[in-house]
Parts: sequence; structure tokens; C-alpha cells
Amino acid sequence: MKITKAELVISAVSRNQYPGEGLPEIAFAGRSNVGKSSLINCLLNRKNLARTSSQPGKTRTINFYRINDSFFMVDLPGYGFAKVSKSERLKWGKIMDEYLNTRTTLEGILQLVDMRHRPTELDVMMYGWIKEAGFPGIVIASKADKVSRGKWNSHLRDIINTLGMEGEDIIIPFSAVKREGKEQLWDIIKHFVGNDE
Repeated sequence: MKITKAELVISAVSRNQYPGEGLPEIAFAGRSNVGKSSLINCLLNRKNLARTSSQPGKTRTINFYRINDSFFMVDLPGYGFAKVSKSERLKWGKIMDEYLNTRTTLEGILQLVDMRHRPTELDVMMYGWIKEAGFPGIVIASKADKVSRGKWNSHLRDIINTLGMEGEDIIIPFSAVKREGKEQLWDIIKHFVGNDE
């Protein structure tokens, strides 16, 4: 897809701050420091549109990026980072829950998991919620460049089995560094947002 315009519209913490244009949305969910910001920057050919951080847990808001004035990419707060207080984690949970349960323009959720490690209990819970909510299970195995290609299949199989992926569910190895999986991801995003450019 040719990106002619990409902008951060708002970093929202509550429902009344969500954009009201009614454009379709594709959301990215995942643990803190799994590479959501790097993935968004890679997809959009931007270096710093989505802010990356070496400090896990920095994204505490829902960030809405308007793309080509035709749809939104939505970066959800990272979950599962232990060094924040319990009250902070609860606050993040409420922010996520409100968005995921009320947003009628949400067309799909792509879940990132770190390809190097077996999915955590929180990853499994998130995947279960996505499926229960009626969305297809689409998992992005991020940081693929940090796993030797000969070991990809065993790592992917581990993710598939741990999450309980089946049938039509999709898993895509992805590397923001090597741009691996970028075209496949765009095909999925275009399908969700109804854009075939």
C-alpha cells in the first residue's frame, strides 16, 4: 500500500476521546516491549511516528494513527509488565477493556508475541478474548530476526500450540529490522479495512 499520509491523531485514555470519524480500525495488541511501535513504523515507512522505547510499559494510552485519511491503526497499551504498580495495571486493563468492548469501528485485532519465547499466560488470555469476541486469530511472531531461520518452525509450532491456534488462524513471522512479513501483513490489513490499493 502506498502511504501518502500517516499521523498520530490522539493518545486516548477514555472512550470520549476516541476519534469520531467512523473510519475502520485495525488494532495491535501485545505485551510491553514486544515491538508494536517498531511494527507500525515499519509498515508506514516512518522512523519515529510510533514512539519506541527501551523501557517496557511506556505506552499507557490508546494511540490512534490515521492512515491516508481512510482508516486507523490503533496501538493498544502493552500488557504484562511487572514493574508497574497494581493500580497502574488495573488502569491499563480498564482502558483496554473499554476500547475492545465498545468500539464498533474495530474490524480486526492483530496480536504480537515475541517469537523467541513461549507465549505467557497473559498472551493466552488475550488470544482467547480475541477469539471469543468473534475476531479471527491473527498472530504476529515479532523479532523473527533474533531467531535463526532453521529454528523458526519449532518456535512457531510452540506459539501455535500454547495459544491453541487452529483451523483458519494465521501466524506471521515478522521482523521490523529485516522487513520480513511486511507484505503479508499489509494484505491482511487491506482485507480488514476494505482498501485494495
